[in-house]
Amino acid sequence: MLINLSIKNYALIESLSVNFQDNLSIITGETGAGKSILLGALGLVLGKRADSSTLKDASKKCIIEARFSISKYQLDAFFEEKDLDFEEETIIRREILPSGKSRAFINDTPTTIQTLQLLSEKLIDVHSQHQTVQLSDGNFQFYIIDALAVNLEKIESYKRGLVVFNKLTKELKTLKLQQEAAKEQYEYNLHLYTELEKANLKADEQETLEQQLDKENNIEEIKLNLTEAQALALNEEIGIQALLVSYAANLNKIKSFALEYKVLYDRVLSLKIELEDISSEIENLNENVEFDPSELEKLNDRLQLIYNLQKKHTVNSIAELLVIKENLSVKVDAVQNSSSAIKSKETEINAVSEKIDKLATSIFNERKKAIPVLIKKLEAILANLGMENTRFQFKINHTNNYFSNGKDELHLLISANKGVNFGELKKIASGGELSRIMLAVKAILSEYSKLPTIIFDEIDTGVSGDVSQKMADIMQQMSANMQVITITHLPQIAAKGQQHYKVYKEDIDNNIITQLRELDKNERIKEIAEMLSGKNISETAIEHAKELLN
Repeated sequence: MLINLSIKNYALIESLSVNFQDNLSIITGETGAGKSILLGALGLVLGKRADSSTLKDASKKCIIEARFSISKYQLDAFFEEKDLDFEEETIIRREILPSGKSRAFINDTPTTIQTLQLLSEKLIDVHSQHQTVQLSDGNFQFYIIDALAVNLEKIESYKRGLVVFNKLTKELKTLKLQQEAAKEQYEYNLHLYTELEKANLKADEQETLEQQLDKENNIEEIKLNLTEAQALALNEEIGIQALLVSYAANLNKIKSFALEYKVLYDRVLSLKIELEDISSEIENLNENVEFDPSELEKLNDRLQLIYNLQKKHTVNSIAELLVIKENLSVKVDAVQNSSSAIKSKETEINAVSEKIDKLATSIFNERKKAIPVLIKKLEAILANLGMENTRFQFKINHTNNYFSNGKDELHLLISANKGVNFGELKKIASGGELSRIMLAVKAILSEYSKLPTIIFDEIDTGVSGDVSQKMADIMQQMSANMQVITITHLPQIAAKGQQHYKVYKEDIDNNIITQLRELDKNERIKEIAEMLSGKNISETAIEHAKELLN
């Protein structure tokens, strides 16, 4: 409930602060006294747009502060989600700076206008006559029915399931699009992959093959040089091997004379042994060096295959070809396995849809049960408000479509008079009738759900006499379950309030100021009498005012 509203430097208000109680409060005042200014200031707390033109003194900032008792609204999760301090008495503050910029705070924590709006709609409902258009809104109609059907928890569960369903459906659509796109390239990718797979490439084979080809292409030169090397080593007269034998023999003769000669002899002997080993190896190599045309062709073919693949894929190495092969494998597998992925996703979707379908069916059944109860209550209340011939029809159909609150379509039809066909609400009912229907709806809702504070802004426009008395009785009954604040110009309604506030203008030093204060008993009598007879209050009006208050 709204505990206190404080306004500083807004429009014609310099500074005012007013406390409210948890029942029916009445606000009255002459036309132009500033009732709309109060609602404008409250609107800023609710997150409406602000600008510097609303400042009374353009050199100072405007501060509007509303204190709410929120212990009964179960808003702990909301405060935690928005990273706000939860207080059972929560203060919402809006500041408008001379520059035109505005700031919002919840319990002294800076917050966004969006967060302010989300919180405010849970705390207060300002209802003016133009808001009766809500009655023609399908979502609002469902909200009324679902309150009576006690469907709200089921609908929240359905909404959670619908989020999952929509997410999975989107993922399935993406999979199918990917499959279609992949299928267009599948045959080509499969051909490329098969070609690389068949090539059986090895990471380091290109260098080895190129070396082998180089050897095969130079086989005659290799054989010639090996033969000449062998001849140089083994020639009986001038061969290296014969010369080393003579060389070693000379050192052998003197090796016993000194250690250094012995070391030199041993080193030459090692050269002789190494040369003999080299010669033997050259001999073996020379015997095995043969020109093999088939081997040369084989090497050329293999390398040409590698070169062709590299050119085809615009790369320079086998390593890069192997990466391409792996990528092609993934693409080919994606198509080959996509059917199973799609089937798996469809299975998930079916499981979720089965659950939300059951919830939607249950919601529909409860709605069907609640509609007759709602119609009976609406028609009974409206009969007391001078609309005794009003009849309602709620046509509800269970569909195969998933909507935000179930799978149902709803059509509300009304007949306002006997012999008049049923038609759409906005085409049949007048403004005054819509106001009374909305009051009836709010009265019914107050029995079934914890509504926020409601402010009726001259909802009684267009009614008078006995009907206004009945409207006052309904508001008084509603105030037993919730806080109701009513701005009215009718004395019958003004008299029903537990508190009565008057909005008025005051001239202070040639400065027009809007004021708001709570009236005591005598002041209430005078105010209601003035509402009955005008500025010239008669004794009859005084007595009538006392009678209304009693």
